[in-house]
Amino acid sequence: MITLQHYLIVSAALFSLGMLGILTRRNAVNVLMGVELVLNSANLNLVAFSRFGSGNLQGQLFAVFVIVIAAAEVAVALAIVLTLYRLRRTSNLDAADILRG
Repeated sequence: MITLQHYLIVSAALFSLGMLGILTRRNAVNVLMGVELVLNSANLNLVAFSRFGSGNLQGQLFAVFVIVIAAAEVAVALAIVLTLYRLRRTSNLDAADILRG
């Protein structure tokens, strides 16, 4: 039987991999994938605590809300990455200082 501890271990692993990807990668797409891993680990925590907690749907509804916000975040971030690539022909985040006003 899968317990809350199993969910929390998987969520901690996802969070660690996401943070590792954010901190070590310079490619914007890889950093976005790391951010998505961190957000998915938070969603897993919300759903797990909703299931093993009080039994109401608040955690699951909040997880759906986070997924919608993450989709909007990815759309905006990919637009910025495409602009960066169009201007500098690279998706390296070290070249992102050109977007400053």
